[in-house]
Amino acid sequence: MKLIKVRALFKINEGQLETLKQLKEQLISVVKEKEKGTLMYDWYINEDAMECAVLEDYADSEAVLKHAANTGDLLQKLMEIGELSLEVYGDPNEELSKVLIQFGAKVFPFTSAL
Repeated sequence: MKLIKVRALFKINEGQLETLKQLKEQLISVVKEKEKGTLMYDWYINEDAMECAVLEDYADSEAVLKHAANTGDLLQKLMEIGELSLEVYGDPNEELSKVLIQFGAKVFPFTSAL
């Protein structure tokens, strides 16, 4: 299976909600403009505005790598205002696996479906 799903969970530092919202809009703009392989990029912020989740679907590992290249500077700024954890679902290729290790991502290889 080539599809890669990502669940990014982000704990927002106190007083950083407006910065998060600005970065979110910039990230969404980049994805819309430059990434055909990004199939889903949905953002959620919890009730107390201290946690954020982003659900992402990518056509394949190459699309994830392109996303990382396109948004690297913005993602770095995002990590400066909170704590990021990643869960990746699917079978990343070798190049993507090396990147995911750097982010401490938990990878769940595909095993079965309906």
